[in-house]
Amino acid sequence: MKKLVVMGALTITGAMGGGLLVAGPAEAASAVQIHRVYYDSPGSDNRSNASLNGEWVQLYNTSGTSRQLKGYKLRDKTGYTYTFGSFKLGGKKSVYVHTGKGTNNATHRYWGRSAYVWNNTGDTAYLRYPNGSAADSCSWGSAGSSKYC
Repeated sequence: MKKLVVMGALTITGAMGGGLLVAGPAEAASAVQIHRVYYDSPGSDNRSNASLNGEWVQLYNTSGTSRQLKGYKLRDKTGYTYTFGSFKLGGKKSVYVHTGKGTNNATHRYWGRSAYVWNNTGDTAYLRYPNGSAADSCSWGSAGSSKYC
């Protein structure tokens, strides 16, 4: 009799959308991740280019294979967005995206802004794939000046 009751329960569960109990495939972590955000540049916030470039986001490629970042977007809660042009990040390598102006190279990219992006009182950095889907994010509160993600 117990077998009939259990089978009946399974039949009812299946009819009522028992698929909700089955876990879907886990979303794979992005190979390129936000490793650290330095949101409160050293010294006073005087909007000098040196101060603006003291504010940065470090992205790290966790894989051993180079990744093309063309079209990847880095943005804050407000919507300020940096979009990568053609740029290849080597395997197990980092790139720093600075807020201010400078000359782009293999390890440092420059947003070219004349105002700060990352809020010292709390914010979130979002990394998006070219298709707009989420690759990674990192949030912080008002304590400290940087956050390891």
